[in-house]
Amino acid sequence: MRVHFLQHVPYEGLGSLQDWLQRGDHQVTATRLYAGDGLPRPDALDLLIVMGGPMGVYDEADHPWLIAEKRFLDAVLAGRARMLGICLGAQLLAERLGARVLTGGEKEIGWFPVQRSPAAADTALAAALPETFMAFHWHGDSFELPAGAVHLGRSEACPNQGFLHEGRILGLQYHLEMTPAGAQALIDCHRDQLGCGPFSQTETQLLAAEAHFNGANRLMAQLMDAFTATNPEEV
Repeated sequence: MRVHFLQHVPYEGLGSLQDWLQRGDHQVTATRLYAGDGLPRPDALDLLIVMGGPMGVYDEADHPWLIAEKRFLDAVLAGRARMLGICLGAQLLAERLGARVLTGGEKEIGWFPVQRSPAAADTALAAALPETFMAFHWHGDSFELPAGAVHLGRSEACPNQGFLHEGRILGLQYHLEMTPAGAQALIDCHRDQLGCGPFSQTETQLLAAEAHFNGANRLMAQLMDAFTATNPEEV
């Protein structure tokens, strides 16, 4: 596949998705929006991955490149490519699909369980999504469910943790791709957010969970296999 990913800050990269892409021998390109890179032709890709970042979807005054990114997302949405959004990426996809993104909510930072929704059982992703699984979270904003989307899961702090739209647009509020190095980079940049509320863990709690990282990365690979192995109408 021709895979392109959008990166919003240098410390939020592909994580374990890099391993999945290398195993599949995919052609991978990137746009570093924070560095002013250009965007590809919307029809020149098979899968677009939109990564996370600390900014909000409405922060266009502080990050003017969000304007061009949103136009690009609209163009890809109008085509046939698959799209995966993670955290901020999921919020951007939800917003472009007409849903509201809710800002300034309770921060959810750390390892917390996600419960798969009953509706997810009717998709081809069901076999890759356990009924309950541990995921890495780092967000304050959250999205409402886009019209026509399948609700995939929830956590105690966040009612909408994932959605699937038209079988080819997947939004995940959580980070299954997170590695220990990626978590450390987030901590180094945003340590002041840790331990600030009922759903904000400490640095020790975030990093002392090797089994959680390994399990989440395996689940990320399984989910991507399921997401890309079928026709969108069957997902």
